[in-house]
Amino acid sequence: MTDSLRFVRSFADADALAQAAAEIIVEAAGKVSGAFALALSGGSTPKRLYHLLATDAYSHRIEWPRAHVFWGDERCVPPDDPTSNYHLARKTLLDHVPIPPENVHRIYGEQEPAQAAALYEQHLRTFFGGPPRFNLILLGMGGDGHTASLFPHTPALAERERWVVASYYAQVQPSWRITLTLPAINAAARVLFLVSGVEKAETLCRVLEGEAAPEDLPARLVQPTDGELFWLMDEAAASRLKT
Repeated sequence: MTDSLRFVRSFADADALAQAAAEIIVEAAGKVSGAFALALSGGSTPKRLYHLLATDAYSHRIEWPRAHVFWGDERCVPPDDPTSNYHLARKTLLDHVPIPPENVHRIYGEQEPAQAAALYEQHLRTFFGGPPRFNLILLGMGGDGHTASLFPHTPALAERERWVVASYYAQVQPSWRITLTLPAINAAARVLFLVSGVEKAETLCRVLEGEAAPEDLPARLVQPTDGELFWLMDEAAASRLKT
């Protein structure tokens, strides 16, 4: 049982989707009087959003010196690797806005996975001074229903104590990832899913309207305990939804 509010909204195309997400992030930042804790995601969908937030139209609407940027997950690669989520955000957004370097809290994916996870959790404990309460967490959804690096039927889904764990991704190119766990994600004030493309339509329908076991579709397990949950999608991704 949760007290979350869920909003499901579709938009004409990827540009409109990115604009809607940018407005939600700006609004969330404006509601915070102190530090604004934002967790970013990787993947192709948020790239357009990051470019938009870096433009003059949006960059001045966020007080970047108050923003603290984290990541929901990271590949176990160096920070300059093209597949790094940190690398994507730095090139498209962080290098173009006035955020202090010390306010960028990357995951050290170049380290041994278990150590990198433990270090990031300790960093969260130091920053929040207790259980994490992100102002906004940005998430995507894979074609298999995974989100962050929480994959179907993996031990990370059952974690209830730790906020960050190492997770092994066995599909396509097997690799280790570092990910926030469900307790950390569901403690956020706002969680914002971005889903784009017709190839995600069937999975999105199963997540939002189906009856599959949550372990089959980890995105279904994201339900903030005291916050808002936004599902934003383009018309292509929403094409299989009944409502």
